[in-house]
Amino acid sequence: MRRRTFLASTAAISGTALLAACAPGSGTDGSSTAPAPKADEVDTDIAGLGEVTLKVWDQEVRGAQNDAITALIEQFQAKYPNVTVDRTSQSSDDLLKQAALALSGNDVPDVLQVNNARADMGEFVKAGQLTDLSGYAEAYGWTDRFEESVLSKARYSADATTFGEGSLWGLPQTGEICGIFYSASRLEAAGGTVPTTWDELSALLGMLQSAGQQPIVLGDLDQWPALHVLGPIQAGLVDADTITKLAMGNEGADWTSPENVQALTTFAEWAKNGYFGPSPAALDYDTAWADFAQGTGVLLIGGSWLGPDMAAVMGEDLHFMAPPPGKDGKVATTGGTGIPFSIPAKAKNAAAAAAYIDFITSADAMKTIAEKGGTPVLDTAELAPASGVTKEIFEAFGSVSTDGALLPYLDYATPTFGDTAGAALQELLNGSSTPEDAAAALQDDYEAFTKKA
Repeated sequence: MRRRTFLASTAAISGTALLAACAPGSGTDGSSTAPAPKADEVDTDIAGLGEVTLKVWDQEVRGAQNDAITALIEQFQAKYPNVTVDRTSQSSDDLLKQAALALSGNDVPDVLQVNNARADMGEFVKAGQLTDLSGYAEAYGWTDRFEESVLSKARYSADATTFGEGSLWGLPQTGEICGIFYSASRLEAAGGTVPTTWDELSALLGMLQSAGQQPIVLGDLDQWPALHVLGPIQAGLVDADTITKLAMGNEGADWTSPENVQALTTFAEWAKNGYFGPSPAALDYDTAWADFAQGTGVLLIGGSWLGPDMAAVMGEDLHFMAPPPGKDGKVATTGGTGIPFSIPAKAKNAAAAAAYIDFITSADAMKTIAEKGGTPVLDTAELAPASGVTKEIFEAFGSVSTDGALLPYLDYATPTFGDTAGAALQELLNGSSTPEDAAAALQDDYEAFTKKA
């Protein structure tokens, strides 16, 4: 998937979400605060609920996504024949628009996929439009099933001021990370070897450039793919706790720190040295990865979701690795989860909705997701295929999410951070700004939001 497809839509309709957040009878005054049943109050006897029609809205429209969710719904209905799943599937952009409108009214689905960024889930939590899932998490054992690094991506305080801590508002099925794709044949032809440290990666880029090879393919015309390059660089220089605070828009960090400026400096130097090719700021994202698959460049730093499409062209020549260990000595990189499944506060069938979410995120569900070609967020390494780039992606995600640091997407930070960072990195690519200026712009956006929050 193209991760930004969903996130880019948030700015366009943020006004809708904010209107919903300010609707009469809602908000942080408690008048429509989402119910938060305790674990011993959760009804898990779904067969005893009688005939139930469960309304589910999702954006699992792509091949592997749709195949997996369709199979899981069939299995769920076989287990609970008294429950009929009425599924509405639509594009992520359309779903976000419909969700913002529906949640401010009374006709809501029972299960809804909600992007976990501040502009979406954060606003809905603030408005009291989602159900606090903490009691369900205890009753169904979700806190034992999931790593906290995964659950934190859907945690907010009740007033949505703090992201990454507090109550649980959704549960994901799939995982994704930003790492390094490479062509084994092109790397070997240039006399290079797979880097295991950041120093080795830096040396490799210089060697490839000297050998007449384009070291990295990047297409940043849409002003978001560069964030997926900066994130891993930053993880090599900045501790995970600081990055998490910055990316989640929580107080206590500073984009203008020497370490963050060094990350921006490294990115700018790679651009100045030509490591990204002749015109990365003017190259379209889809064109960039397609060019890489067809033979341009040796490395591509980007999201794991690109693997299947590039492997269809490159076959066994395509490989994937997590970035070298980061500042904390652990494997750390930008990544996250698929869009979480939530329960609206006004859902009519919350008990059945929780059972559905539990079912589609179970260990057996992870097997189905893997079989259909998706990347399960749990048991990822264990469910990896026997060979190929998908095996490497699964193993990398498993390593990062369980033993390393799965760092949030940087544009989660504030409702406007994607635009601010996109513009700042474009200027670094073009050489029209300095790392210090970029850091100041990012800090201004981050600081303005955290002070207001």
